[in-house]
Order: sequence, then C-alpha cells, then structure tokens
Amino acid sequence: RQGPNRTRPSMAEAKPKTSPKSVKFLFGGLAGMGATVFVQPLDLVKNRMQLSGQGTKAREYKTSFHALSSILRNEGVGGIYTGLSAGLLRQATYTTTRLGIYTILFEKMTGADGRPPNFFLKALIGMTAGATGAFVGTPAEVALIRMTADGRLPADQRRGYSNVFNALARITKEEGVTTLWRGCIPTMARAVVVNAAQLASYSQSKQALLDTGYFGDDILCHFCASMISGLVTTAASMPVDIVKTRIQNMRMIDGKPEYKNGLEVLVRVVGKEGFFSLWKGFTPYYARLGPHTVLTFIFLEQMNRLYRSHVLER
Repeated sequence: RQGPNRTRPSMAEAKPKTSPKSVKFLFGGLAGMGATVFVQPLDLVKNRMQLSGQGTKAREYKTSFHALSSILRNEGVGGIYTGLSAGLLRQATYTTTRLGIYTILFEKMTGADGRPPNFFLKALIGMTAGATGAFVGTPAEVALIRMTADGRLPADQRRGYSNVFNALARITKEEGVTTLWRGCIPTMARAVVVNAAQLASYSQSKQALLDTGYFGDDILCHFCASMISGLVTTAASMPVDIVKTRIQNMRMIDGKPEYKNGLEVLVRVVGKEGFFSLWKGFTPYYARLGPHTVLTFIFLEQMNRLYRSHVLER
C-alpha cells in the first residue's frame, strides 16, 4: 500500500531496464551455438534421410536409428559430428540475427503497460526476423548441407571440405560466389514458416502455461513451451526443408542444374517417392528441433537472467 507522500511511478518508469541491443544479438548467437553442440548428430541424420532414395520409393534408411547406426558403423563416432563447424557458423550468423531482431521488435511492440503483442503481431515479428536471419545464414547452410551429405557418397565423388571456411572458399572459387546463396528462397521460406510457428507458438505456449497457474516462469515452463513449439514447427516446415536440402546439395548434370526450382523438387518428390516423403526425416528433425529449441531458449533465458542480476540491477 502506498503512503500519502509517495507518487505512483509513471508508465515510462515502470518499464524494466533492458540489455543493450548488442548483448541481445550476442546472447542469441551464443544460445544457438551452445544448443548446436548437442544436436549436430541429429541434424546430420535428418539431412542424410532427406537426401536418401532420391527419385525412388526404395528407402536407404528404414528408421532414424538405422541411419544413425549405419553412419556410426561406416564413419565412426567422429562421423556423426561432420559439419559441426558449419553448424556453429550457421548459428553465429542466422540465430544471432534472428533472435536479436525478434527481441528488439518484440520490445518495440510491447505496450507501455507491459502487455505483449497479440498472436498475429508475434507471428509477423517472427517471420521478419527469420527471413532476415536466413538470408545472412544461407552460405553457412549450404556448407552444412554439403558437409553432412559427403559421407554417403563414394570416395571419388566426395567434395572433401575440411571445415566451413574451406567449404566457403572452395565453393566461391569453384562455383562462383552466388552459389553460396543457392537455395536462398526456400531457406528464407523455411525460416518464415519455422519462425512464425516456433517463436510465436513458444511465446503463446509459455503464456498459456503461466495462465494455468500450475507453472512459474522457470526452466520447467520454458521446457514444456519449447516442446509444444517444436512439434508445431516440425510439422509445418518439413516440406520446405526437404526442398532446401535437395537444392543446396544438387550438382550440375551436363552443365544443367539437377532441379530448376523448388516447385520441381516438390513435384518430383511427391510423384516419385510418395506424398509422405515430404516428411522424410521427421523423427530426427523433431528430435533435433525440440531439444535445439529447448536448449536455445533455456540458454537465452539463463544468460538474460544472469545479465539482469549482475549488470542491470547493480
């Protein structure tokens, strides 16, 4: 209860102090990179499954476990971490931009009374942040797809990139700088779908869980919201993701690209491999996306909390 001489704080004063924009970008990238270290093997399995059985209904891998055991048997434990450097660079570029822009826009759209933006605004913010991040991250994405795909090819057909910087330098030298942005449109389209689904459904799920009264704003709440968010995102984005994977890995055949555009990939996959092949690699995709979402948001929330308690509140 306020005493007679105390004045109520103005709306401007009521808004909590927030971290500078550069810190938001840094934390976003670090959170994504931390999560990638844990889920890189699942990304590898997902990419291999999406590239398997092209143009045929026969399946190279029966299940995710079959794919994982096959990779371990043929390429060893180190083989499942192929492309880690590209995965880390993708997070450093894509996630830093995406989460940084999302956080800034989210704050700008938050009302003076602290009321968050509505569902549609959240989705719009997520899509804008995702598309921008995807454009920035496409070169690392191309390197990642190619590095993770290499082990499935015969020795004489492998590209043999030693790390992400070697991959980027060789792609530029051998195929031209524009190849670094090959598949840019489906990459951005996937990011729009992923971010609309992931970031909006994460915020929405978190709010819904808090509103039940059974959850506090803690790690359990972040975990549950992330798992719900991951499931929505997986189902929505897989068809666009397989288009992106196939285009970025394609070779030139007699001077012509394997696929003209993303629509041709969709038509050929549905026609030759069956409709549900668009969700090929669903299990590792969700198994990767769920924990990656969980770990990214947990790392992000914890870094923000530490920053608030050690820097802003001093």
